[in-house]
Amino acid sequence: MRVKRGVTARAKHKKVLKAAKGMQHNRTRSFRLAKQAVTRALQYAYRDRRNKKRDLRSLWITRINAAARLNGTTYSILTKQLKLSGIELDRKILSELASREPKAFEAIVKSAIN
Repeated sequence: MRVKRGVTARAKHKKVLKAAKGMQHNRTRSFRLAKQAVTRALQYAYRDRRNKKRDLRSLWITRINAAARLNGTTYSILTKQLKLSGIELDRKILSELASREPKAFEAIVKSAIN
């Protein structure tokens, strides 16, 4: 007996078209275009989940450097002094302190440099 694939094909098409919801033009109506668009969107999403980490690290370093320069030092000198003084704070926490708690960041800078 032959296997008729209508039900599974319909389900597969519905799944792809649902994922293409919110896209423009024929990508929401045509299965072929929707499949291409969804595949590409998933590739971008995979790539950008990794790039997000890179972008955030860059942002943290920029914030720390700006705050360090307000306190009379630079990012590279500050990181070296923090390591030598044994203060183990990561870039995320340092940037949060630099932007939200400038007094606390200033205290950390002074304790690291002295």
